[in-house]
Amino acid sequence: MNQPRPKVKRSRALGIPLTPKCVRYFERRPFPPGQHGRSRKSTSDYKVRLLEKQRLKAQYHVSEGQLRRAFTRAARLESKTGEALIVDLETRLDALVLRSGLARTIYQARQVVTHRHVTVNGHRVDRPSARLRPGDVIAVTDRSRTKAPFLVAAAGAHAPERSAPYLAVDLADLTARLLRLPLRSEVPVTCQEQLVVEHYSR
Repeated sequence: MNQPRPKVKRSRALGIPLTPKCVRYFERRPFPPGQHGRSRKSTSDYKVRLLEKQRLKAQYHVSEGQLRRAFTRAARLESKTGEALIVDLETRLDALVLRSGLARTIYQARQVVTHRHVTVNGHRVDRPSARLRPGDVIAVTDRSRTKAPFLVAAAGAHAPERSAPYLAVDLADLTARLLRLPLRSEVPVTCQEQLVVEHYSR
């Protein structure tokens, strides 16, 4: 999915840093980009809900169609729709590659999957949107383990500050197992998911 807008500007527009590199820029200029970024104060209920939806899309690097389909699946379940939506997105292959520390950003995680560097249960998978189930094992392919990005990952350079309790990760071996479905409180995304539900339910 092509996103031509610079990530720093997207981060400032959405009010959240999207990559580790964006953090220092965001801290220096924590207001929307553009000539009138500091003075934009008008808001509405629609704008608040739309912004929350755009934040969720950006953090998982998904398209509008992918997010809407995830919402439709979540709305069919008996659990809370907002929490089910987050769980659905969090069990994407690219999201779990990121959480396990095999990639630095969601963009890199998507790339390593599409370039066929990752297997699930021993089979190569090149769809970042593939959903995993408890018990599934993610691993870097044997031929890719000596490549620089994965040597860096194996050294723990991309390990998250807060480990995901729903994953059993062995960075030295470049593997991770999904132990169970995550709880909403365990997922490190900045989002008021109820506002996203209200946006799609209007």
